[in-house]
Amino acid sequence: MTIALLGVGMMGENLLAGLLAGGVPAGDIVGTDVRPERQQQIAEAHGVRVVADNTDAVRGSDTVIVVVKPYDVAAVLDGISGSLAPGALVVSLAAGVELAVLEAHLPAGQPVVRVMPNTPASVGEGMSALSGGTSATTDHLDRASGLLAAVGRVVVVPEKHLDAVTAVSGSGPAYVMYVAEAMIDAGVLLGLPRDIATTLAAQTLYGSAKMLRDSGTHPTVLRENVTSPGGTTAAALRTLDDRGVKAAFLAALEACRDRSQELAAAARKG
Repeated sequence: MTIALLGVGMMGENLLAGLLAGGVPAGDIVGTDVRPERQQQIAEAHGVRVVADNTDAVRGSDTVIVVVKPYDVAAVLDGISGSLAPGALVVSLAAGVELAVLEAHLPAGQPVVRVMPNTPASVGEGMSALSGGTSATTDHLDRASGLLAAVGRVVVVPEKHLDAVTAVSGSGPAYVMYVAEAMIDAGVLLGLPRDIATTLAAQTLYGSAKMLRDSGTHPTVLRENVTSPGGTTAAALRTLDDRGVKAAFLAALEACRDRSQELAAAARKG
C-alpha cells in the first residue's frame, strides 16, 4: 500500500511517525509541505520523500490522507481530484468538514473517510473516531482504522455523532489539562512545590485513565472505591457537587457540540 500524506505539520508528522513505527516502509509513504525547510526536516528525520506538489504525491497512491487546515481542504481536493487513482481511498482529518463537502470536491464514487482525531496521538495514545462516505466500504473503513490505530485507539461511528465526538474526545484533552492545572495550582496553594504537585497530578490523571480504560469498570464504581463514608474524598466531592462542577461540564460539552455544528454549517456554505 502506498500512502500520500498531504500536510506534515504537527498532526501529520505524528501520524507519519506512528505509521513508520507500525511497520509501514518509509518508501511507501510520500508527504507534502510547501515549505522547503520543512520538507528537508521531515525527510531527514523520518527517511520519507517529501514534495511540495500534492498532485505529485497522490499519483499512484492507494490511500491519500489529508491533514491540512479545514479552510484549505476544498482547494486541496480540487487540486488533486484529477490525479487520484480510481478507487484510491481519501481520508480527511480536517475538523468540521463533512463527508458531503469532501465528496463534492472529488470525482464521483471516490471512497472517502472522515476522521476526528485528538492531540494525544503525539504520544501514541490518540483517540480517533471515523465515518465512511457513500462509496466507502467496510474494507475502506478497516484500512483507515488500521492506519489511525498506529497512533492510538479507533472507533467507527455514523457521521451524525461526530459533533458529539468532537465535544468528548476531540476537545477533551483541553478539559483534562484544565483539570490538571486546577489540581497543580491547588497543590501549590496547599504548600507543595510546583514540580511535586505537577508529578502528583499528572500521574494520578494517567493512572486513573488507564484504570478506567483497562478495567472495564464503570467510573461511578471506581469513584466509590476511593470514597469512604465521611472521609476526605467524600468532603471534596461534596464541594464539587455544591459548586455544580458536573453540570458545568455538561454545559461545556454541549457548547462544544453546538460550535462544531456551527462550523460545519459554515463550511457547507463556504
